[in-house]
Amino acid sequence: MGLFNRRNNESAAATAVATATVDPQLAALSGDYTIDPAHSSIGFTVRHAMVTNVRGSFGSHQGTLSLDGTDPSRSSAVIDVDIASIDTGIADRDGHLRSGDFFDAENFPRMSFRSTGAEQVDGDRYRITGDLTIKDVTRPLSIDLEFQGSATDVYGNERVGFEGSTEILRSDWGLTWNAALEAGGVMVSDKVKLTFDISAIKLAPQAA
Repeated sequence: MGLFNRRNNESAAATAVATATVDPQLAALSGDYTIDPAHSSIGFTVRHAMVTNVRGSFGSHQGTLSLDGTDPSRSSAVIDVDIASIDTGIADRDGHLRSGDFFDAENFPRMSFRSTGAEQVDGDRYRITGDLTIKDVTRPLSIDLEFQGSATDVYGNERVGFEGSTEILRSDWGLTWNAALEAGGVMVSDKVKLTFDISAIKLAPQAA
């Protein structure tokens, strides 16, 4: 079930036909959603000392989704992450990541993503594009996502789920701290994998 239109060069007439045959289940998903932080996670993986991976997550984040099931290209996403909530399981390492060597959380407390577009890749797989801001640097970013489906939970909340990932070079956002290893190489890789596991709750329509 597609949430985002596949980009193409079909005629306006073909587009009108597609619009007229929108899946009613898809159309029913239209609306505004808030990301449920208790059932969502935003994490990262980075190579350490050239031999192993360090994994971490951000425990505090907020976001919204706006889904348009009749014209999925108009869907959008906003995510804000509290840098101070970074957690790799080692307090000293977390403190270093919050410091000026890396995120400088005191002066730049949030990382943010604002979508600018999306496309269907295949089946339930999508690619959402937008602007990622870390510290004072904003650069474009694409995230590959898989739609996990929709359901009504035991409390009557309508939910949708997405799972996705992308890779960035941290140096593109000014995160350049490193240390050389005696045997060659560096302490922390430039490449970082970001992961997203999102559960969002549909908001009640506002009265006119």
